[in-house]
Amino acid sequence: MFPRIILKRIFKNVAIIPRYNSTAAKPLEHSDNNAEILKTKSSPLDHPDYFQVHSLFNVKDLFDARVHFGHKEGSLNELMAPYLYGSRQGHLIFDLDVTAEHLRRALNFTAHIAYRGGIICFFNRNALNAHIVEKTALECGEYAHTRFWKGGIFTNANHQFGAITRLPDLCIFLNTQNNILNQHTAVRDCAKMLIPSIGIVDTNCNPNLITYPVPGNDDTPVAVELYCKLFKGAIQRGKEARLKFLQEAEEQGAFA
Repeated sequence: MFPRIILKRIFKNVAIIPRYNSTAAKPLEHSDNNAEILKTKSSPLDHPDYFQVHSLFNVKDLFDARVHFGHKEGSLNELMAPYLYGSRQGHLIFDLDVTAEHLRRALNFTAHIAYRGGIICFFNRNALNAHIVEKTALECGEYAHTRFWKGGIFTNANHQFGAITRLPDLCIFLNTQNNILNQHTAVRDCAKMLIPSIGIVDTNCNPNLITYPVPGNDDTPVAVELYCKLFKGAIQRGKEARLKFLQEAEEQGAFA
């Protein structure tokens, strides 16, 4: 029951798990044509879910982690209305079917970046969850920034560091706000520098500058733990596939 407001659902008939072609979604098995194997495994973008990230979670996992809880009705950013199911006792509720679809897209993109050897940086400004984010980045061999973000680190990196600097290939924001009102400065900097971004956007957030917005609770530790676990899993799958591909290519003399 939603006693105060009922928000119109814009996304209709969203599937919880998309239908994947069983043969197209997996890398080819052994073949007599080694060149064809290498071509297929080096082009994972030709597959709808090359790393099988849809199997990492289901909607019940999101519900158990309280991902569906938003902020109070009065703090709603109107741009977040399409992602909502309604409200209960004055608190906004996310449509988890929509969240699951967006999260799978984000995880798939993350795995592809890891497969290509890209640099991934996690961001978080909530002190309560900072240690979880930093631990996750350390465990998957990537980077994290959970402190105050100094403007110009991306937009003027060469001057800031005194040398030519490689910027991240993907930024993952476990929350996109510095506080209840102000957006994280790095979100704007990523957009300026054309760095792809993934962001957990709560009901008070603006999703427009995020490349892959994921609607959901960005405050509760159990929800942040789930996000970290999923992104860590996607990164590890991408890196494992990359290592396997490089080993097979070396064995077959592709780099000779």
